[in-house]
Amino acid sequence: MAKRRTDWGSFVAGLLFLSLAVAFAVRGTGDWEFDVVWVLPVLAVGLGVAGVARVLTRRSRKEGAVADGPGGAKD
Repeated sequence: MAKRRTDWGSFVAGLLFLSLAVAFAVRGTGDWEFDVVWVLPVLAVGLGVAGVARVLTRRSRKEGAVADGPGGAKD
């Protein structure tokens, strides 16, 4: 089985959407009140962080592939 690297951009974006879903679910119960106006800025910042994480991990993958040679990493 091939080893797979963690896709940190997708991980951060998934956590962001999961936390927003939980926030809306809790808000629906009436236990917690938050202003919906904050959703779009939080979403934009979170997706920006996910994009930065993806770029940083992609760069390190490319550097690792170059260091390993044209055949890539070997077991």
